[in-house]
Amino acid sequence: MELGKREQSVAVAAERAVLVGVLLPNDGLDPHDPLGELHALADTAGAAVVDTLMQKRAKPDAATYLGKGKLQELKEMVKFHDAEVVLFENDLSPSQIAKVEEAVEVKVLDRSELILDIFAARARTAEARLQVELAQLEYTYPRLRAMWSHLERIVGGSPTGIGTRGPGEQQLEIDRRIVQRKKAQLKREIAQVQQRKTREVAARNVDHFTVGLVGYTNAGKSTFFNTVTEGGAYADDKLFATLSTRTRLWKLGEGDQVMLSDTVGFVRNLPHHLVASFKATLEEAINADLLLIILDAADPNAKRMLETVSGVLDDIGAKDNPRLVVLNKTDKLENNAELLMLTAELPGAIPISAATGVGIDKVVESVRTASRGRTHELEMTVPHADGKTLHYLETRAVILERDYTNDGVTLRVKLGQRQLDQLQAMGTQAKWDGKTSEPTANGWGRSPS
Repeated sequence: MELGKREQSVAVAAERAVLVGVLLPNDGLDPHDPLGELHALADTAGAAVVDTLMQKRAKPDAATYLGKGKLQELKEMVKFHDAEVVLFENDLSPSQIAKVEEAVEVKVLDRSELILDIFAARARTAEARLQVELAQLEYTYPRLRAMWSHLERIVGGSPTGIGTRGPGEQQLEIDRRIVQRKKAQLKREIAQVQQRKTREVAARNVDHFTVGLVGYTNAGKSTFFNTVTEGGAYADDKLFATLSTRTRLWKLGEGDQVMLSDTVGFVRNLPHHLVASFKATLEEAINADLLLIILDAADPNAKRMLETVSGVLDDIGAKDNPRLVVLNKTDKLENNAELLMLTAELPGAIPISAATGVGIDKVVESVRTASRGRTHELEMTVPHADGKTLHYLETRAVILERDYTNDGVTLRVKLGQRQLDQLQAMGTQAKWDGKTSEPTANGWGRSPS
């Protein structure tokens, strides 16, 4: 058996699949539709779901995760439907997968392996492919022994020591060394990508206010991105339609603009090694000045999804980033009662429809307020020779009054703290009176010195 053969065999395109879920106490599954997300994952992978099997247990069976009776029921179900793959909602150990496969005589994938397969199929950029390959190797390495199940026949039961190590055992050790070397190489390459990405994001943050789009997969992030920018991000009604970050300029009007980044969607219990591998992709979210959390308001599990997104953001180091919740897909709601409940439970959340554009203006206003920071109303005198400052004020500030004098142009302007900081960083020659207006609702920023 050559290394990687199992990974090559996990494609589930057009295969008939049986979904299996073992309900455990406090597992976080939706009690009304516990296999709903697994069904969506299977659909994204291209499988045709022919049946489902559920079992409630206090704890998993050590050998096969399912109980003995349910395992027999699964075997009969697979045979009846002529199924080709069994997909588990739960994460199984290598030995559990091997024993279930032996019983049902078809391929068995657990939740993590299915997600990895989808990521592998949808990775388009070199960066995403590197990260997926590392995540697959992280998943594969502890499972190599189970993949070499024929070793039991070669060395099992015989005395250990010199002369008893069969060719399979040697191959297992070779495979382990290959995997370790490959993992080290991928980590070096990803570290280089990470460093470059960090430099790019840091440089962008100096010049622009940055906004990161985050949310549960298939919440409509890419549709929102395409609506407010000219980004052309791929959008589809499937999980993980976006795997790599795309960043574009978002013009807010009134001379304001920010950089908006679309990121990979989250799911419940995203494999931890996958989160770690995609840290470079999520760099945009980690360093964003503001995070827009896009929620599918038409999904009955919207609040549960928000908890998942918040948990992942905390895990990747974006715990303290300012966040704004956006309730998307309101056009799919049958009545306003559900929306009223959500907005009552999530104060400050903005209902929109990215597909129709309804409510986008309110998001724009909130982002503009955040990007400006504390609002200042100043009287500034700009020398005639300082054309750079004059151009900046004409395009980025609200000019209330203008008066031309021998010393320059005296302007009464309204602008945000970030714009004021940028003027000072530009080395402006303007002089101002230091008076400020009352702070905005956000209360961010500081008075000019």
